[in-house]
Amino acid sequence: FSLALYAVKVRAEAMQKASEAVPSGMLSVIGRREANYKFACLEACRHCESLGIENPVCEISNYLFPDSRVIAGHLEALKFLQENARKYYFTRTKMLPVSGAFHTRLMESAVEPLAEVLKSIEIQKPLLCVYSNVDGKKYMHSKHIKKLLVKQVVSPVMWEQTMHSVYKRKQGTEFPYTYEVGPGKQLGTILKNCNLKAWKQYTHVDALEDDEEAAET
Repeated sequence: FSLALYAVKVRAEAMQKASEAVPSGMLSVIGRREANYKFACLEACRHCESLGIENPVCEISNYLFPDSRVIAGHLEALKFLQENARKYYFTRTKMLPVSGAFHTRLMESAVEPLAEVLKSIEIQKPLLCVYSNVDGKKYMHSKHIKKLLVKQVVSPVMWEQTMHSVYKRKQGTEFPYTYEVGPGKQLGTILKNCNLKAWKQYTHVDALEDDEEAAET
């Protein structure tokens, strides 16, 4: 457990250092069916090039649920998308309170430090099904886990695709009970938008409320 936390620390510090190198951020976007996110990102990069920004980055960094994405990259690119939201059929845009463009090419300098620390950590095959949000599929073995943990730093989070994999069932099969533990119900909201039938078996458990009840008794 302590080694895992150390790997998390190394990853976090490397990503923070990468985020400080370039003014960048993340933009939450909800779009209409007509929205073409990749084309919007391409035009945002061209806008950055016109401003003299070399090798601009503007990419989808999170696939949350149908018609919802997080786009990350240079700040000028994100500002361009906000100013031209109607052109790209975006119904809502909101800058996220983060310091960098995580899960994009701007995090490439954080790849090597994480890869190095993972070499010294023994990882075993999971006893339960654990899914990677790099490709939405189950982890297979130790080398597979390490490879995808490194790739995840610069790859978009395939959360919507992961939800489809987790809840894939034959017709007529009941969905499992799903528990979201901790503050907020954001993951439950995403599940509702990805799979309404699965969401009907969803329950939110607020750990803070349990602590308060325990203190009172």
